[in-house]
Formats: sequence, C-alpha cells, structure tokens
Amino acid sequence: MSASAVSISHLSKDFRVGMRGVKLRAVDGVSLEIEKNQIFGLLGPNGSGKSTVMKLLLGLLEPTAGQCAIFGIGSHDIASRKEVGFLPEAPYFHKFLTGTELVEYYAKLCAMPRSKIAERTREVLAWVGLENAAARKVGTYSKGMLQRIGVAQALVHDPQLLVLDEPTAGVDPIGFERMATLLMELKRAGKTIFLCSHLLAQVETLCDRIAIMDRGKLVIEGAVDVLLDVQQQERIVVENVSAAVARQIRVLVEQQGGSVVHSEAVRLSLDALFLQHVHASVQSTEHDKAQW
Repeated sequence: MSASAVSISHLSKDFRVGMRGVKLRAVDGVSLEIEKNQIFGLLGPNGSGKSTVMKLLLGLLEPTAGQCAIFGIGSHDIASRKEVGFLPEAPYFHKFLTGTELVEYYAKLCAMPRSKIAERTREVLAWVGLENAAARKVGTYSKGMLQRIGVAQALVHDPQLLVLDEPTAGVDPIGFERMATLLMELKRAGKTIFLCSHLLAQVETLCDRIAIMDRGKLVIEGAVDVLLDVQQQERIVVENVSAAVARQIRVLVEQQGGSVVHSEAVRLSLDALFLQHVHASVQSTEHDKAQW
C-alpha cells in the first residue's frame, strides 16, 4: 500500500459545453501527494477546479487524463472509498429527518453494525455541537448547522480520510472555531483531512500543507510555514514605549545595516474581536445564571 493517503498524478478533466460541444479544461495536469495524518488545504478562487479535483479523486467523475488513488487504491475501484468520509460543497439532506435520523441513515449506508449506530451517532453529533438540536428536523437548520451535520455524517463510520469541500461555508466565527478544534482533534487521532476553500485566512492556521489552484492549474504547493515565511525579515512587537524609544530602535536597526520596512499599531483580526466579545458575553450570562 502507498505511504500516501492521496496520490494524484497528471490529472486533467475536460467538459463539453454549449451546443457545439466545445471542450473546457477544468483541471489541467494537477499532481499532488497528501501524506497520512496531515491537514491539506486545496485553495483557490471559485471556478479554479478545486471541487472537480475532489470529485475525480472520489470516482464521481472520470478523468480525461491522469490517475489518482486513495491509500494506494485507484479511484476507479469502489474499495478506495471504504475509508473516506465526504462533505460536498452544497450538500442536500432529507429535510423531514431529524439530525439523529439523518446521521443514522448515513451510518446504515456505510454498512455500520446496527449495534454501534446509536452510540456513534450521539458521539459525532456532540463533536459538531448539535447534540441539543438532534431531535429537530433538518429542514429547520441554519446554513451553518447544515455544514456541521454534513461533517457529522462524514465522520459517522470512522473513516481514515476526510474529504471536505468548503466545510466552513456559511459558518460564523464561533462555528469555525469549533470546526477548527474538531479537525485538529481528528488529526491528533491519526486522521487525514483534505479540504478545499477559497477563504484563505480561515484555513491558514489549520493546514500543514496547502496547494493553490487557478484556472485548473496548480500554481504553488508546499508547507504553510515555508510558503508564508518572509525571508530575512522579523517582526518584533513592543508595548509601553515612548515615541522617543521607538525612534532609538529605528536608529539602532539602521546602524546595524538593517532597515525598518514597515511599522503599524497592532490590530486584532475581526474574527478575534468577534470571538473576544461574544465569549465575554456568554461567560457573563453564565455567571448571572449561577448567581440565581
């Protein structure tokens, strides 16, 4: 068996569009290796070919050229999907089922032993924070809740590889924080996660490696820390210093042959500000309840 969880080699996919059947190349010669126990992000703008790559990997589409494999088994073989959990970009779920019924339905489709289905369903619903909504009809769920129930159904049969297409679409900052924590816990448990997104900042802290696609082609691929590292630059954050001291620091840097390229006041990200105040509000409410 291959050491790689996912192996994609010279993968291309053409679609015929319009009345004339003109060929559109959606994926153009993409090659990727995703090692086991990694979180790998496939990034790029809408229409760059990310979702098509995932569908080719899962055998949902037939490639025009190239090949791909999951844990060494070719994607044309049904057996390659045995250890895969999948969340599509725009999942559609039976609205008349409750959250519990929906996850149990997918557990049965994955041929889980009936004796384990109920317990495992409760477990994955708790993982995604839907235990209190488990008895509600899925048709009443918000967009963010639908994404979370989608992750729950992908996890229910305990797969070794999770393929998640835009898992944070429609998820608010609190929901993303919970999703990120869950994915990191799954990685620590030995799972491999292959996700795609066009929201670069959200996945930056999650992924070990990323690849960026544009117009069907692979633009760049590598470890996040290496790709984002700015060579020969270092950021130093100080506090409680006067303007005079700041000027002295600049002079010292220049005396040593360096230069201050840029300086600015430290800012929170909007997500961090949101989480800071919402969490404070939640904690205050819980404290007030405790007083009663």
